[in-house]
Amino acid sequence: MSHKDFIAKKAAQALNDGDIVNLGIGIPTLVADYLPDGITVFLHSENGILGVGPSPTPEQVDKNLVNAGKLPVTVEIGSSFFDSASSFAMIRGGHVDVSILGVLQVDEKGRVANWAVPGKSVLGVGGAMDLLEGSKKVIVTTLHTTKEGESKIVKTLQYPTTSERPVDLIITELAVFEVDETGLTLIETAPGISIDQVQKNTEANFIISEKLKSDVVKDRMVKD
Repeated sequence: MSHKDFIAKKAAQALNDGDIVNLGIGIPTLVADYLPDGITVFLHSENGILGVGPSPTPEQVDKNLVNAGKLPVTVEIGSSFFDSASSFAMIRGGHVDVSILGVLQVDEKGRVANWAVPGKSVLGVGGAMDLLEGSKKVIVTTLHTTKEGESKIVKTLQYPTTSERPVDLIITELAVFEVDETGLTLIETAPGISIDQVQKNTEANFIISEKLKSDVVKDRMVKD
């Protein structure tokens, strides 16, 4: 399983039965393929779909059926289609339970930058700002570092801030952080990843949950 698929699977496990969930561009689109058995969620795409299904096979691809990132999708029985104005009314009206977003960076207060890189041409902020402000819960899914090995979880954002609203959960291939008014708390490390490795690859300050500390101590005792 690739790092991106691992992250998407972890994000899918954070969903609850009955959630209406918006999937952003990038890693979030993979979440549709990893929904846990036994729960039903309703996947929303801001271009006007409620009821997005798993990724299509080559035979299922319909060029007229795409998500907000223009990637082909399938739809579940009972899905609905509507215009962008109605879609954004759903978001701004607080009807989306969870948004799962990709980011360029997230800072130690949980604020994200995910729509513009200085010096590069972009069409606009898209729906990211609305999703951050209108969703009840926001999950970030991102690789922990850039291709150059620089941390994407930083002390201060170097790109334009998308919203002052902090996210609730950050999931990478190395770790999971919860976000609250105190900042970031490391609550889980990926299999085979140590706390030291997470610290080495994270520029932002964070605290380590007491449960995670306890689990590490217990693991060391077992190995000894």
